[in-house]
Amino acid sequence: MNATWQTFLANQGAQFSDDNAVQFSEDARQDVIRAAQGTIVVPMIHLGAIRASGEDACAFLHNLFSNDVKKLGPNEAQFTSFNSPKGRMLASIVLWREAGDYLLTLSADIHAAMLKKLSMYILRSKVRLMDDGGDSALIGLAGPQAGAALEAAGLGIPGAELATASGLATVVRLDDSRFIVSAPISEAPNLWAKFVAAGAQPAGSAAWQWLDIRAGQPVVTQPVQEEFVVQMVNYDLIGGVSFNKGCYPGQEIVARTHYLGKLKKRMYRIHADVPALAAGTDLYAPDFGDQSAGKVVSAAPSPDGGFDALVVLQTASADGGKATIGAPDGPSVAFVPLPYALP
Repeated sequence: MNATWQTFLANQGAQFSDDNAVQFSEDARQDVIRAAQGTIVVPMIHLGAIRASGEDACAFLHNLFSNDVKKLGPNEAQFTSFNSPKGRMLASIVLWREAGDYLLTLSADIHAAMLKKLSMYILRSKVRLMDDGGDSALIGLAGPQAGAALEAAGLGIPGAELATASGLATVVRLDDSRFIVSAPISEAPNLWAKFVAAGAQPAGSAAWQWLDIRAGQPVVTQPVQEEFVVQMVNYDLIGGVSFNKGCYPGQEIVARTHYLGKLKKRMYRIHADVPALAAGTDLYAPDFGDQSAGKVVSAAPSPDGGFDALVVLQTASADGGKATIGAPDGPSVAFVPLPYALP
């Protein structure tokens, strides 16, 4: 993270931890309560950004990612993924265009490793990949007054989900009330101040992660790298994979899963009354006995106590309606509907 931006945030009350997280309350749950009750502004330090530039940038990314980068318009964003040759997700990505460049956002704990790995594919391509964190800051806005806060800061409001608006900063609309702002470091403090003046309350990483969970949007972090094929985390349901494009790493496995058989695992939303919950934790179900039936993809404190999470689980186990955390006799989970239908 840029030192100037970090110093500014610290002066606004931000408390940083070693796991790429920030909070503005003594208890991260209080930040989540702010997200549940009103409009929040979040420094997105739990994400890292990679900028791809050069005349071959589009083709380079298209040949590596699960979605159709060639169809990405100048004012559009998309979910996509970078997968292993075995079809397992190395990174979940939100991708959009900024002028002639492409900006990729992914979990901060895998950012450096993915930048290095992607760079190994460049060879003779006319493309440059760079860490964008020194030049730009990512700011999240969410809640009923998020659009008004954007207007108060002089920024455009994209007219549709996964659309973008350009200007002093790039605004990416994720859904009806959630936006990512990619701003030059020189403009970020001023924009932050205007968002707060417009009524947005500062909140931390847990608040945004809880909103991701509520939206059913997975984020692949280091503990769950190479655990899931894209369909297991519902990427086919939120537009994160194209089945009509050419080859990319893992494409054969993804296509075979799509065309040749019923998927045995899907992603579900759950609540558990536990004091802590982390990505990578195993889930168990009666029909699988002592064998793990799934894993936690992401988790965050619930505003009502306990934790909310996205989990990948055997569909048969989910149909049975019973699962536990950490052990066959561990705490039970309650299934909560996703905002989209599962097939």
